[in-house]
Amino acid sequence: MKLLLHDLSEKDAKKILPNLPKDMIVFSPKQNIHPCIGCFSCWFATPGYCIIKDDHCNLGEVLSKVEEVVIISKCVYGSYSPYIKNVLDRSISYILPVFEIRDNQIRHTPRYPNKISFSAHFYGEKITQEEKSIAQDLIEANCKNLNGSGSIIKFYEEKLPPKGIIL
Repeated sequence: MKLLLHDLSEKDAKKILPNLPKDMIVFSPKQNIHPCIGCFSCWFATPGYCIIKDDHCNLGEVLSKVEEVVIISKCVYGSYSPYIKNVLDRSISYILPVFEIRDNQIRHTPRYPNKISFSAHFYGEKITQEEKSIAQDLIEANCKNLNGSGSIIKFYEEKLPPKGIIL
């Protein structure tokens, strides 16, 4: 199963992603999301589940069931759009608050046994080489922090990504 995180309007999503696989979970800006408040309840009070009541409170559980996370985001200074950043901030319930050493770096211990691969499709006019480098480092770090198994990044130097992105 895959999780698609995108920041496209409904109209653009229908045009760019006309036929999504039936087993794909989709998170988009049309859903209700509040920012992470840093309370760490998803680690201690309600493990794996966020206490903020919105459409993303079960993100840790969702991540525990997917094999791949596909991100479609406008490239904003080498990072994600605000919606995508907000979703990824809320993903901390997927990991544990304790640390371990992986690949000679200190990382959060995984809460769930699955390994997620990441693919990111960044779009935007005039994406600089520096922004591309920052985005690549960011995806790599997100993948490692969430105990992922690898990442792929593509850039589309257009206002929107082209129709029919292969998911």
